[in-house]
Amino acid sequence: MLKKIARWYLNYYKWQFVGSYPFYLKKSIIIVAPHTSNIDFIIGLMVRSVLKLYHVKFLGKHILFQGPWGVFFKRLGGISVDRSSSHQMVEKIVDIYNKNDSFTLVLSPEGTRKQVKKFKSGFYYIALKAKIPIIMAGIDYKTKSIHFSSPFYITEDKKADFGKMYDFFRPFQGKNYQENDWVIDEN
Repeated sequence: MLKKIARWYLNYYKWQFVGSYPFYLKKSIIIVAPHTSNIDFIIGLMVRSVLKLYHVKFLGKHILFQGPWGVFFKRLGGISVDRSSSHQMVEKIVDIYNKNDSFTLVLSPEGTRKQVKKFKSGFYYIALKAKIPIIMAGIDYKTKSIHFSSPFYITEDKKADFGKMYDFFRPFQGKNYQENDWVIDEN
């Protein structure tokens, strides 16, 4: 039922897919940008349903997992994160990858819906330490399209890797702002 609703919504509003999701990968990390609105999560759930990506997990603020909504977000594949401090989150996520034959995580590299100048780097270190590829998924509200990259294996040249990722995402317009002015972090 949810799949039919999701397919209807995406078709009705003329959303399209550009590129294809690499279903053959057993492990990867998906980064989605630009993340400017709560609607991005809804679009993501619809894409997940239409493409049958039910195995994909996501990180969410720990307060989302409190109360009656907690069960809902856990069933959707949510992993609770206390963002007040790192709590060795990279190591915990890498451990999950190492303990499972198949695991895929999706997150926003911006770490917020506000406009930011640079991506957070946790996803990068997860990919590096777990030796997994990054799949970039761009949401473009201007063209109503979801863009998938080919698997991207980082090179340990953080500056060059982030430059390639920014170049991939730069053309896409978020729901609540139009320009992506990301800059490469020198660290």
